[in-house]
Amino acid sequence: MHRLFACCIILLLVNSCKDQQASLSGDKPVDVEDFMAAFPLLKLPYRIADSNMVKIADTTTISYSVFSQFVPDSILLNALGKNVTKSRIHPVGKIEKDKEIYLLADFTCNKKTSLIAFLFDKKNAYHAWLSLLKQDKKDDYRYNVNITTEPTFIISREKQNSSNELFYTRNGYAYNSGSAEFIAVMNDSNEDLKRSSEVINPIDTFPRKNKLSGDYVEDKKNYISVRDGNNTGKYLFFVHFEKNDGDCTGELKGYMTMRDATHGYFQESGDPCVIDFTFGSSSITIKERGNCGNHRGIKCFFNDTYRKKKEKKPSSKKSK
Repeated sequence: MHRLFACCIILLLVNSCKDQQASLSGDKPVDVEDFMAAFPLLKLPYRIADSNMVKIADTTTISYSVFSQFVPDSILLNALGKNVTKSRIHPVGKIEKDKEIYLLADFTCNKKTSLIAFLFDKKNAYHAWLSLLKQDKKDDYRYNVNITTEPTFIISREKQNSSNELFYTRNGYAYNSGSAEFIAVMNDSNEDLKRSSEVINPIDTFPRKNKLSGDYVEDKKNYISVRDGNNTGKYLFFVHFEKNDGDCTGELKGYMTMRDATHGYFQESGDPCVIDFTFGSSSITIKERGNCGNHRGIKCFFNDTYRKKKEKKPSSKKSK
């Protein structure tokens, strides 16, 4: 009996030591199993709003040093900027599928929180990320993300005007194993109908940290937006133009692959459309090389030059 009691005590002490060693808030390396276990399993479908994204996070804190053991430092910097190293990181949840594992985590810095999804394979190797929600939106919209059983991440923005009319835009994203990245799979909006004079940019809220990212414009109906991809060799873009007094229009969203520092191209399997991009010091020139008739009118082409729009710097309050 005494031996059995002693063995139980030893086992409790061993498990206690193991729990202390598995701390995720320090600087020491941890096992991937302990890292994955910190994320509670989510039951799909699941909805997260910008108003409750902080409340639903687990109280466990994961240090940047630990998190970057499993997601490359370069990816985290690209997704959240240089201040990511100062972030407080909390696990929100985990989604397990046949071939993928999705981890959702909150990153809080300077009292602003971002919700990011990270995708791993069943061998716990990182593959891709997707920005879901941010608290720094300075508009009248309410933002939320609905996660379906597939899963598809449907990111929505909604607001009501003075007449109680609801304006909404919903963009859905899913992981594509062929390209090893998240791709757009749906777009649903009534804002084009309610505000036909304004073109809605579906990638406007995406990160623009990389050197070439930004908005290149002629006017509100003729522009190209360039946003960060998974690395500096790939960018997400959206181009819209209206020529001949609106008689001929064109629109295309896709990924631009860089050949070198100033030249990129768009080309997708099964689509005859090929577009070349050339970046100047403050401009971008696009030239249609393939047949892009599926994305434009028959009498106009994706051939134009747009000037880069200067980013507005946040105003700093002068001390009295």
